Amino acid sequence: MNANAPTSEHIVKSYDEELHRLTGEIQRMGEIALAQLDAAIDAVLERDSDSARKVVQSDAAIDTLEHDVSHDVVRLLALRQPMARDLREILAALRIAADIERIGDYAANVAKRSIVLNQSAPVQLAYALPRLARLAENLVREVLAAYRENDADRALEAWTRDEELDEQYTGLFRELLTYMMEDPRNITPCTHLLFMAKNLERIGDHATNIAENVYFLVHGTQIAQTRRKGDATSSLSTIDDPR
Repeated sequence: MNANAPTSEHIVKSYDEELHRLTGEIQRMGEIALAQLDAAIDAVLERDSDSARKVVQSDAAIDTLEHDVSHDVVRLLALRQPMARDLREILAALRIAADIERIGDYAANVAKRSIVLNQSAPVQLAYALPRLARLAENLVREVLAAYRENDADRALEAWTRDEELDEQYTGLFRELLTYMMEDPRNITPCTHLLFMAKNLERIGDHATNIAENVYFLVHGTQIAQTRRKGDATSSLSTIDDPR
């Protein structure tokens, strides 16, 4: 009988528990980020500045969880010295946590802009923002589900759908520019909407980053194909967000 067997089994079980806690923290981060995005869009539609401020304040919860994930990753790397699939899982967790943190930041940015937007008269094209947000939200949900289930095919499918989000963003961008040219009074509110739309488009980009990390986690290789981009705004007159 191998006297070291119980010790080895204990080490493996402890390691599995730590990995499970790590992935659980990331899932909680994702849930909070999605809730923030939902609340931010509701605040835009309802012109509710108080709700928007709550979204901004709640961003700290995601930052705290990302810090916890980083701490856990460093500990696992130092104590377990993982190799192969285990190492990919830990590194993917670190990268995915960073992407979710940025998604939370962009949702908070939308909320911040809505507070300023509420100081102007309602803009007709604000109705298009939720459509863009739902696309971004669905992408994030899909890649988080793919991560939870270790489903590379699901991650790849979501990865390809970012083009649709880019195309909608480009269409809204054009509409907002036209709206501003038709009436200079629309310039300020439409500029805020442009920045909000860009934040939503960037959420989609971070969702594709998560999809790429899930694919690498499962297969140990990068996605072979080149992702098609539907964002054509670089060929139009653009305004850079000072943030």
